[in-house]
Amino acid sequence: MSKYRKLSHVVYKCDYRIVWVPKYRFRVLTGAVKSLVEADIKMLCEWKSCIVEEMNVQSDHIHLVVSVPPKVSISNLLGVLKGKLEIKLFKSYPILKQKPYWGNHFWARGYFVSTAGIDKEVIKRYVKYQEKQEKQVEDQQHKFDF
Repeated sequence: MSKYRKLSHVVYKCDYRIVWVPKYRFRVLTGAVKSLVEADIKMLCEWKSCIVEEMNVQSDHIHLVVSVPPKVSISNLLGVLKGKLEIKLFKSYPILKQKPYWGNHFWARGYFVSTAGIDKEVIKRYVKYQEKQEKQVEDQQHKFDF
């Protein structure tokens, strides 16, 4: 599989590392709840044209590496994931709505996101020396022009 993906007018590599937790970091993502969350994350990401590269659902947090097309914002993706998962979990497991759990909120506010891509130093070096490299290539091509 190529490390770059294509849409009609763009070539991209937008991989993100995302982590989010249940409210109060309760350890409830186990057993059937864990299975439901894993299956629904894959389904929802596919629906949003995202590709799940890696996923690890721990008892108290979700760790995801996902390739996201530029047309999908990370905040929108997380809003869909957290919102749809919360609704389905509360419908499937009404006990989660009772104390000491959440009432109407399953997930903690916010999330962690980081790009997972080419090393920053490699990019900075490329940007800095790009013009010099292109000039060398141009000079080589003009050398053979008659």
